[in-house]
Amino acid sequence: MHEAISQTVLTHYLLTGAILFTLGIVGFVVRRNLIVMFLCTEMMFQGIIVTLVAFSRYHMNFDGQTFVIFVLTIAAAEAALALGLVVLLFRRRHTLDAEAWSIMKG
Repeated sequence: MHEAISQTVLTHYLLTGAILFTLGIVGFVVRRNLIVMFLCTEMMFQGIIVTLVAFSRYHMNFDGQTFVIFVLTIAAAEAALALGLVVLLFRRRHTLDAEAWSIMKG
């Protein structure tokens, strides 16, 4: 028999998700290294995932957990594309500083 999580436990999960998301945003805005920026994006995804699973479990509706599978798939595809892009950019300019790519020629 499954029981829904209590509201106190839900609050802890939501706080954890919010902290992960906030740290991801702060890291993305503050850091200039492309790899760190992409890792911060992944941290934001994880914060969203924790929140979705917590609400899904609290309401005993598993649609949120199903949606998490799609979010994880998108995060994996984004990580693969980001890694390829970072390798390409590093080969062109020999730096991973985002400022070196702020002005792009058309």
